[in-house]
Amino acid sequence: MVEILLSDRKNIGLTQLQELLQNGFTCDFNDIEPWLTDWRGRYTGKALAMISPISTEQLSQAIKICAKFEIPIVPQGGNSGMVAGATPNDDGDSIILSLRKMNAIHYQRTTPNLILCEAGVILQNLHDAASEHSMRFPLTLGGKGSATIGGLISTNAGGTQVLRHGNMRALVAGIEAVLPNGTIYDGMSALKKDNRGYDITQLLIGAEGTLGIITKAKLKLVPAIQDRIGIWVGLESPHKAYEFLLHMSQRCGNQMEGFELISEASITRVLQYIHGTRLPINPQPWYILIELVQDCDDSKNVQILAETSLAEPLNDGLILDAALSTNETQLEDFWKLRDSISEAERAAGPAFQHDISVPVHRMADFIENISPQLEQKFKGCELIAFGHMGDGNIHYHVKAPDGVSQEHWMPLEKQVNSAVYDAVISYGGSISAEHGIGQSKLEELERVSDEARLFALRAIKKSFDPHNIMNPGKLIKPD
Repeated sequence: MVEILLSDRKNIGLTQLQELLQNGFTCDFNDIEPWLTDWRGRYTGKALAMISPISTEQLSQAIKICAKFEIPIVPQGGNSGMVAGATPNDDGDSIILSLRKMNAIHYQRTTPNLILCEAGVILQNLHDAASEHSMRFPLTLGGKGSATIGGLISTNAGGTQVLRHGNMRALVAGIEAVLPNGTIYDGMSALKKDNRGYDITQLLIGAEGTLGIITKAKLKLVPAIQDRIGIWVGLESPHKAYEFLLHMSQRCGNQMEGFELISEASITRVLQYIHGTRLPINPQPWYILIELVQDCDDSKNVQILAETSLAEPLNDGLILDAALSTNETQLEDFWKLRDSISEAERAAGPAFQHDISVPVHRMADFIENISPQLEQKFKGCELIAFGHMGDGNIHYHVKAPDGVSQEHWMPLEKQVNSAVYDAVISYGGSISAEHGIGQSKLEELERVSDEARLFALRAIKKSFDPHNIMNPGKLIKPD
């Protein structure tokens, strides 16, 4: 009898949502089905319906209905996340909240270093809008054609330019959000000083939709690039790469936007599986991709800066070989090598993928010490490391032995993940650098986190969302 009453309450709530949203409501499986599976194809859930509000005010009313009838909400942007944070679970009690209709962008000439956009704006569209005003939004990643601003803020996304500009948290000047009771939080004033207690904006950034739904954001822009150059470098080891990082940081300062570490194994697969790719230098054990930019009048000429910065490490043998891009097409070819690694690895066979971070000065030690240990522990596997060396973020993949199928590799996932994350914690690192926790890392976060962190996360979640309707089953388990 209780279950019937609960079902009736939800049906009443769904009816009210349909009346409120009209065409922005659907319970047709054919409409919902494409959004039930995560980007990596690892998790598939169920949903009662999908709602697509057109404004913050309409979303506020919808969430008040969901709060009243305790209908769980799973917010979803471009569905391009890596940890199934926007995928409903399989109990079928929740609704999917799509913010893709809320996609307006407003540029104000009175504040040319800021841009206002709604949560459903696709990152590439934001880049295009900023460039029309000779500005740019300095965060980019492989999924820029589908990732949305709301999702990027909710996961505190990183990318290839964190070295200079920081991750999403550093680029947000203000947000608007709807909280679990339906009230609208206005944090859009972008004040330099504001000491009215807890920083709610910062709590919502990186919360993965578990504390509220971000609807708008005021984002920081920087001047458009006047000129840029790519440097493709070959060297012996991650330790040499770290020495080279210190050298280039000193010589290039904030004109260095990216410093990407790439293994020979990664590039071999890219060249094998990705059409139109070519290595710009002779094969080496490890590679670095650097991007230098010139975006203000007093910046140094990037061609001269690159040449003078490479002279000493080439002469001293710190680096083995180097190539400079001569035009935009060649620079994009450099980046294609880097950005195609994950695609090439998927084509090469099953692998367990880890987005981890360790202190920058310990990244080389981690790769060179832990990789052989894991390859010994899991016979026949191959450790592939690449990522943002300038900020300590390693994409650390454990590839199955050649000839081993996904079906036979999957049973080892929990054991492999635990071994990787235990090593990360021993190095003072984090099991999630830029992709979030979502569903896929929920159990491991519980296992490796200290008591104080778990207490704080649960207390904040319970305080904001006592009925656990905001993206349940993601980031943190309630008490």
